[in-house]
Amino acid sequence: MALRILVVDDASFIRDMVKKHLRERLPGVEVFEAPDGHRALAQLKAQKMDLVLSDWEMPNMNGEQLLASIRANEHYQDIPFIMISSRGDRSHVLKAVQAGVSDYLSKPFTPEELLGKVTKQLKKINKFPTRGAGAGGPAAQVAKSSVDVLTAGFGAATAAKESAAPAEKAPKPDKLKAQLRFDSNQAPVGCVVREVSLQAFSALMARDGHLPALFDPVVVDIGNESEQVQLNAYVHSLQAAEPRPESRAVKVILRFVDTEADKFDLLSRLIR
Repeated sequence: MALRILVVDDASFIRDMVKKHLRERLPGVEVFEAPDGHRALAQLKAQKMDLVLSDWEMPNMNGEQLLASIRANEHYQDIPFIMISSRGDRSHVLKAVQAGVSDYLSKPFTPEELLGKVTKQLKKINKFPTRGAGAGGPAAQVAKSSVDVLTAGFGAATAAKESAAPAEKAPKPDKLKAQLRFDSNQAPVGCVVREVSLQAFSALMARDGHLPALFDPVVVDIGNESEQVQLNAYVHSLQAAEPRPESRAVKVILRFVDTEADKFDLLSRLIR
């Protein structure tokens, strides 16, 4: 099935520009458009979409109202939603994050910035076109390679993770490292980053380390060589990395609870 993207903006020249960039860089993509939220909902009912790119300030039904309608509908509540806005103030960004936006893009933007955001979201739902999918790549193999990384120690995790990356199907932000602090009296816990969004953080951690309980508070230090952000979160879920009681690693999902918009602005740059 062809990749389908919905572009929503009341300015026709913006829609045309976005459509042009998407079609040039994503061969075979089907791009649909709508001038406001009401028309966008009609498009969603008529066609199954893989991604929504929407302006925030529109007449009739704005981007925030459109997002609320999408998130409230069980048929397409999980569709990635990228906000496009000329408003870059921190309070506006925070409002969008709290509304459930997957990511945001500030106007004016370059084609590279647009494609970077789109690519990231498509990879998360395994919709980004790839060349020659490998024969290996079942979830069990991914878990096994990640467990080997963990048991090699946090310092060696990055090198092992990068060498294993071509065989993995789960999308991961490039060059991101993270440490978790479940208790201020204990040393930070190393982990292997699996996926990061503006709402949540997913990682693998060693079973022999500190295992938290559901809803425990946690501080996440995440970044790359040049930038780092510290975010407050809570433990949303825990799961064995392998389907056996001897599993040596644990999958952990954290939900962010911060209310500082500048942190999400930095996080968006890190995971772009």
